[in-house]
Amino acid sequence: MNLEVMLANTPPTASHYAHAVVTTYPQRMLHTSGIAPINAEGMVPDGIEDQSRVVWTNLLEILAESEMDITDVVSVTTYVVVGQPIGAVLVARDRALKGHRAASTVVMVSELIRPEWLIEIALVAAK
Repeated sequence: MNLEVMLANTPPTASHYAHAVVTTYPQRMLHTSGIAPINAEGMVPDGIEDQSRVVWTNLLEILAESEMDITDVVSVTTYVVVGQPIGAVLVARDRALKGHRAASTVVMVSELIRPEWLIEIALVAAK
């Protein structure tokens, strides 16, 4: 069971995420690698919006293959290349999470392993 923790004595979160998530006696945990913005055809789309959508599509497929769903996600770590509009990244995350709150961290980086990649996301899920 996953329970979100929202601190009462702090300002509201900057976007839709939980301060923390407590997982009680999980039967299974999933830890993804950093998932790159490569679509099913092996292509990397242009732009942070399209790349964000591709990464979340890939993550949703990993969850399904692992017999988990978005409500099992407890933590998301997003790496975004400096200079990219973070708003598009948060919109894609919130759309994929469908109202579910996970602990979330966004890290701005100078570059990723391939120059055309603008975003990479890793997550942890527990069921």
